[in-house]
Amino acid sequence: MPNALMTVTESAAERVRQMIDSRGKDTYGVRIGVSTAGCSGMSYTLEYADEKSEFDEVVEDKGVVLVIDPKAVMFVIGTEMDYVVDKLQSGFTFSNPNEKGRCGCGESFHV
Repeated sequence: MPNALMTVTESAAERVRQMIDSRGKDTYGVRIGVSTAGCSGMSYTLEYADEKSEFDEVVEDKGVVLVIDPKAVMFVIGTEMDYVVDKLQSGFTFSNPNEKGRCGCGESFHV
């Protein structure tokens, strides 16, 4: 796959499939965005995407569809989305080569 905008690990793909299957509604994919939040400036957002909007970027990887909000594209180029489970929490994580820093709790980042 030549230089995808974003990639997902097998763990993240499996979790996305589980979420979509349990939703009980036709779902196009998962929308990835960024919002102004947190002490470092930006935070990743995820929500169900029922359809693709005109300017959305679409990434298909490991059988799942990521719909990238056009306002987020420049912030997520080259990012890998993972799903991690440990003793205290579970959730999606993002390995973004463009990040210049993160806040102490890891909830927000800046580029």
